[in-house]
Amino acid sequence: MKLIAKIAMLAAVVCAAACGQAPASSEPSALDVIMSRKSVRSYTAEPVTDAQVEILLKAAMAAPSGMNVQPWRFVVVRDQAVKDKLAGPRGGMIAQAPVVIVVCGETTFTRTSPEGEPVTMPNGNWTADCAAATENLLLAAEAMGLGAVWTASYPYEDRMGPAREALCLPENVSSYCVVPVGYPAGDDKPKDKWKPENIHYDKW
Repeated sequence: MKLIAKIAMLAAVVCAAACGQAPASSEPSALDVIMSRKSVRSYTAEPVTDAQVEILLKAAMAAPSGMNVQPWRFVVVRDQAVKDKLAGPRGGMIAQAPVVIVVCGETTFTRTSPEGEPVTMPNGNWTADCAAATENLLLAAEAMGLGAVWTASYPYEDRMGPAREALCLPENVSSYCVVPVGYPAGDDKPKDKWKPENIHYDKW
């Protein structure tokens, strides 16, 4: 039966190609995923596997990076006590989610001087790079049928401080945001953010 199904699928693809049509796919396109992404703040108890987390992180690390420094670092949190510390007064979604991914960034980077000596300098791009990585992570979660939400850490010291303490972050690493991940418990819908009035052509 599997062979028959494969032959039938191949025949459908060939037929569609002959008719000048793209074969139908059950997988959402990249644009479908972008347009359907939403912030999910409540989750079921269904676990998120390590394999799923790895896919999310691979997607995050595929983001663009200024000078290809790739300053992003990620802390995957499953321990309830650590999640509770990260949640603090916010509680709720961070404490409830099966897994929480904290997107962090190295705020300095090292380059070799013309004299061949290592030189450490501030990385002014770390927040932009971490933002790009976070968006990739959120889109990957949407594509996988998971729910996630971007909760800010940077630049709020009352959030960055507890994250640094809870995660034992090195001095040159700061938390950028906290992303709870799980299977959606509700029926969240994407917001329509299309506003033509925000667009300018050639000049303001």
